[in-house]
Amino acid sequence: MSERYRLGFWLAIGAAVGFSAKAVFVKLAYLVPTPAAAPVDAVTLLALRMLFSAPAFGFAALRTQGANPLSPRQWLALVGVGLLGFYGSSLLDFWGLLYISAGLERLILFTYPSLTLLLGVAFFGKRLGRREVLALLLTYLGIAAAFAHDLSLAADSEAVWIGAGLVFASSFCFALYMLASSSLIGHLGSIRFTALAMGVATVGVVLHYLIARPWPELLQQPWPIYALAAAMALFSTVIPVFMQSAAIQHIGPGRTAMIATLGPVATLWLSWWLLDEPVSLWALLGATLVIAGVALIGRK
Repeated sequence: MSERYRLGFWLAIGAAVGFSAKAVFVKLAYLVPTPAAAPVDAVTLLALRMLFSAPAFGFAALRTQGANPLSPRQWLALVGVGLLGFYGSSLLDFWGLLYISAGLERLILFTYPSLTLLLGVAFFGKRLGRREVLALLLTYLGIAAAFAHDLSLAADSEAVWIGAGLVFASSFCFALYMLASSSLIGHLGSIRFTALAMGVATVGVVLHYLIARPWPELLQQPWPIYALAAAMALFSTVIPVFMQSAAIQHIGPGRTAMIATLGPVATLWLSWWLLDEPVSLWALLGATLVIAGVALIGRK
């Protein structure tokens, strides 16, 4: 295994674990009592996450300004990618978490590796090797087993389907982002690309909040909401976003997406530990298959 491939592999794993904690932070925030006696809404929570993340991405953008200027067409692509991957995908995911558990959310969200690869095959002429096909089968067989079991035990199937639909839409947006970001990362470098894309998404989220919600509410949340949003910004946004962009640069979007299927395993453990969500034998079987798929990808 080359040093470059090994580095990209571990960066992708680190990003997967960081992103996996995001669902747990969101579910914990929804459990915090608010003056309105209702959970904090998804738009407010996402706006806080992006605003807490903004200083880190702004600093990164300033440190890398002036290198490889963008053409108007590339700026347009950057705006589209940023809104798609960090605004649209995140908002749909936050909405979905109002209806379903963190473990189930992560399992549904991780349909995006297959979508990434299939979109690459359909529109970019990419090919799958036998090892990637086998790894894909293992990981998604595991995800399907755990998802089917959780769905059969749900008390409110309508809510589960609503949440599942929102998270699947989030997954599709993120798959498009994974593919579209590759060429821009190659031109800008992972740090500058990530900083600019997150800046675009932050503007989109804040504008959405100002249109949808009274702005003073952003300053009137209970302190646990701010603490959880800040933790989510650092450990589930800033650090893993940079790690993921670097992984894409090292090993490509397809392999990065497939290695990221380790995420459901991390979410199952974190949700059991912090949210008391049950872990069934089917979930453990699914986790085992996902780990097997990730280990297979990790071998050059």
